Amino acid sequence: MTNVTVQDCKIINLPKNHQLNGNLTAITNGVEVPFDVKRIYYLYDVPGGNSRGGHAHKALHQIMIALSGSFTVTLDDGKHKKSFMLNQPYQGLLIPPGLWRDLDNFSSGSICMVLASELYDEEDYFRNYQNFKDWKFSK
Repeated sequence: MTNVTVQDCKIINLPKNHQLNGNLTAITNGVEVPFDVKRIYYLYDVPGGNSRGGHAHKALHQIMIALSGSFTVTLDDGKHKKSFMLNQPYQGLLIPPGLWRDLDNFSSGSICMVLASELYDEEDYFRNYQNFKDWKFSK
């Protein structure tokens, strides 16, 4: 996945079932999500001014969703950067492996849910940007 660029990322619209008593969004493996979800986690109570992320993955696919509030996801392929503002619970950001990500500008009360293609594996992470770039451009 070293040839992935920020242009391979996109916002996907998730189904929004609108009813008078509230909205419902359901997400199904292989339908709205182009991979089998093996892990779900969420970030919340991020203190103002703090950032999350600051890493890349070798093999993990993700979809990030702002369940509440808003935040910015900046993706970096080693040559180009692209930022996405997530602020709708019926939209997700599809992130293939091989991209550095930083999350910041969290609004008060924001919740970021992540659908991941794999279980947690520390060996899948690049936590040093130069190591990520060396891997990305070594082939």
